[in-house]
Amino acid sequence: MPLKKLHHVALICSDYPRSKHFYTQVLGLEVIAETYRAERDSWKLDLRLGDSQLELFSFPGAPPRPSYPEARGLRHLAFAVDDLDAAIAELNAQGVATEPVRSDALTGKRFTFFADPDHLPLELYEV
Repeated sequence: MPLKKLHHVALICSDYPRSKHFYTQVLGLEVIAETYRAERDSWKLDLRLGDSQLELFSFPGAPPRPSYPEARGLRHLAFAVDDLDAAIAELNAQGVATEPVRSDALTGKRFTFFADPDHLPLELYEV
């Protein structure tokens, strides 16, 4: 099976307007489409991330993540950046806390973690 690329990552949020603001205004992702599905009382927001997509869903009563950060399943979502220090400064200026910068022991690349409004662990990885 020749997989070509990552098409999308889907996230479920607890507060749709807050998460929509975070991903579009704070992280600057472009809206491709926004759909309200009345039968589910659910929003779906398709966001462009390079040549991939991030799908943001709202589902009433979705359970919280069981633990942070080492629960089974998706550990974190990492975003590539050219200038880690500039990206950190931009997040911090918008009130988003970031962890201290670390270096990847295998690649020597620098990275940091931060969280979305639902405390999903996100990473900035300098390429």
